[in-house]
Amino acid sequence: MNAEFDHELTPDQWETLKALRGPVREGRRPNGFIVEQLVALGLAVINDGAAQITPDGRKVLIRGSSRLLDVAA
Repeated sequence: MNAEFDHELTPDQWETLKALRGPVREGRRPNGFIVEQLVALGLAVINDGAAQITPDGRKVLIRGSSRLLDVAA
């Protein structure tokens, strides 16, 4: 994998990143602590008080997490 996009995400980080792809549903806010971790990794940003996925975050989603591939095997 390209080191630029090789992130070892935890399952919670992975699920939160996937949740940021679309609009936030009523009563379903992502975990703020995990969002902060994703922001620190450059995979999400806070814009007008709401978390949004970054282009790098989308690339990580497309490529997948190597840890998740190990679980699937």
